[in-house]
Amino acid sequence: MLFSPVLPIGGPVTAVTAPDGGPAWMAANYETAATVLTDPRFGVEQPGASDADNHTLFRDGATHRRLRTLVSRAFTPARVAALAPRTRELADHAVAAMVAAGPPADLVEDLAAPLSATVIAELLGVRIDDRAEFRRLADGALMADPGDQAALVSGWEAFTAYAAELVEARRTEPGEDLLSGLIAVRDAEEGRLSEDELVGMVVVLVGAGYVSSRNAIAVGAVHLTGRLDTVDEQVVEEALRLASGLTGDPMPRWAREEVELGGVTIAAGDRVLVSLAAANRDPAAFADPDAFRPGRPAHLAFGRGPHHCLGAAVARLELQAALTALARGLPGLRLEEIPWTHGHVDSGPSALPVTW
Repeated sequence: MLFSPVLPIGGPVTAVTAPDGGPAWMAANYETAATVLTDPRFGVEQPGASDADNHTLFRDGATHRRLRTLVSRAFTPARVAALAPRTRELADHAVAAMVAAGPPADLVEDLAAPLSATVIAELLGVRIDDRAEFRRLADGALMADPGDQAALVSGWEAFTAYAAELVEARRTEPGEDLLSGLIAVRDAEEGRLSEDELVGMVVVLVGAGYVSSRNAIAVGAVHLTGRLDTVDEQVVEEALRLASGLTGDPMPRWAREEVELGGVTIAAGDRVLVSLAAANRDPAAFADPDAFRPGRPAHLAFGRGPHHCLGAAVARLELQAALTALARGLPGLRLEEIPWTHGHVDSGPSALPVTW
């Protein structure tokens, strides 16, 4: 294995210090992680915190069900399936360009980033001549240094403003894209998405569909370099399992009431973090967990329960297309030193130098 995450030390639930310096619990094995993600006694909304400006899917209860219902009516399996030929075409074209240019190459800049950015841009109906700006603004918001508060705020403001303009453009000139579908969708009981909800949905979809997919492709390529041959669904799932926790963990959960978890009493209002790296490498769930073995039991890479990643099918589609294109076009791929970046939303290789 080329690299392995540092896993939490202790029992299935461990007291830790959260990134903001506050106290938290860490669900550090498969069973406790799955419980936190699925048990309604844990929510994504911090008790007592204001939710007036939260127009995203990161809500609980009836508000979340309403948003999920409306989005699911537009984000259908048929719409995702229709992306497959174009995604494969984009991946094949990117790898062919790398082969034509000759080594070395950067799998992030030459494949993972442009593929994931183009797929999400086309899904949202971003015009071709706007896509460079779309990616620049997405990078500024989602890949900003978490320690640079000024850059973080300005990046989010710029991208949110762009998302509002994109919503207005698709409202004026609707197409066959997902955003036009989100604007048009209406439910007899749930109404329709508000302007703020549409903007919030664009931001969430870009975070998952561009940054997280880009990092999953890059990390998947790291694990599969030297053994790329046949890339089927089982290979993709195993690559996703091993990428989990390297490219980001789920949002914190908050206990709504006192809960017994992994032999520990979690008090109402306590914060609980989920370590996907630990959960998806739990030897009780995955024998010899650091080994690459397609065909394992279900992993938690996309979460589980009501907040299961809405774009999981798109991410799987992109990962399979990218790895298949590499297997066919560059079977002799070799890695060089990998620089790593940690953004506000997700983390992954900032570049992936390869030769062949």
